[in-house]
Amino acid sequence: MFKRRLMVAAAAVALTSLSLTACGGGSGGSANNKAGGKVDSLTVLDYYTDEPSHSQIADQLSKCGTAIGVAKVNHQSVPGPTLIQKVLQQASSKTLPDVLMLDNPDIQQIAQAGALAPLNDYGIDAKGYAKGPIDAATYQGKLYGLQPGANTLAIFYNKDDLSKAGVKPPTTWAELKAAAKKLTVGKRYGFAFNATADYEGAWQFLPPMWTNGGDETKLTSPQVAGALQLWKDLVDDGSVSKSVVNWKQSDVNDQFIAGKAAMMLNGPWQIPALDKAKINYGVVPFPVNTPGQTSVAPLGGEAWTVPLTGDTAKMQKAAELVKCMNTDANQLLRAKQGGIVPTKLALADQFKKEDPEMAGFVEPVANARARTGKLGPKWPDTAKVIYTGVQLVLTGQASPADAMAKAGASQ
Repeated sequence: MFKRRLMVAAAAVALTSLSLTACGGGSGGSANNKAGGKVDSLTVLDYYTDEPSHSQIADQLSKCGTAIGVAKVNHQSVPGPTLIQKVLQQASSKTLPDVLMLDNPDIQQIAQAGALAPLNDYGIDAKGYAKGPIDAATYQGKLYGLQPGANTLAIFYNKDDLSKAGVKPPTTWAELKAAAKKLTVGKRYGFAFNATADYEGAWQFLPPMWTNGGDETKLTSPQVAGALQLWKDLVDDGSVSKSVVNWKQSDVNDQFIAGKAAMMLNGPWQIPALDKAKINYGVVPFPVNTPGQTSVAPLGGEAWTVPLTGDTAKMQKAAELVKCMNTDANQLLRAKQGGIVPTKLALADQFKKEDPEMAGFVEPVANARARTGKLGPKWPDTAKVIYTGVQLVLTGQASPADAMAKAGASQ
């Protein structure tokens, strides 16, 4: 989900230029108009091309279609990097789907372009949801998407490595540095993270930045510099490989599986590979710098939206489908199938009992913050400054205090 941000940013500009409000179905209708006529089918577009996700989503959509009285749900999936381009093409030809899945950082960009119907117009709200998914799907005070499940980042640790070294999972930055140093033995580093010069690298820097009180609207603050200093200290003292500036999240996971890192910063999508490799691991939230802070990590995951197609009858049914995909039962089912956490806070305890492997991500998801929560469609530009600043620090081209200002000047 993080490899396509450059395409998304460019696509959003093009999308805005199309002036998409109510353009999909050609009738120019509004969600406030009364829908009439029977709806026999709905089209749905997402990027769940891989199995078993594609079939699992198709089954959920089909059952929801039956539940709302729609005989056929035409489920179409395209590769993730091509989804926004597909949406652009459909908008231009007025063939937008009835229901559209979007990566949560993209929702505000597409809503800004006038391509989505506010779910509030259909009596749908996000009461009881974690704050992150609400912030990500809200634009100018209106809700445009519902996210059934979410992922985020946390610290994975090798239980056997920590046990042999007499180290406890870290809860503070001081403990993280001490543990990483003690766990660095031979060819094994104590900790690993991703610091590539792309949106994935920015995503991985957000836990230390946000947990330390840093803010994307003031990247030159002491709090952001403090987070940069943490990354620099870990690399400088040899607890983290200098190669992290080139490691993707998948590379970090490979290092962890190979026994070359005792701890790593990563997400629940890595769990199937860890289980296959039979790694004895645990998961804890990213540590805080000082007592009283709350561990905050970025929100990942996708939401279902209703495009403005102009067909009011279908838009009404599409909204019902979105609501159905977010029932308690469907949130729990999708969470267990997809390695994500339900976004309804009331489901947390039940989910932890039913899926203990994911229990370590429940608290981080509850506190997860939307990347677009404060900046909206401007987030991609800021992300570039963030990952550039991280690279400048870790390659010795700038100090933590000066890196973000230097990175911003280069954009």
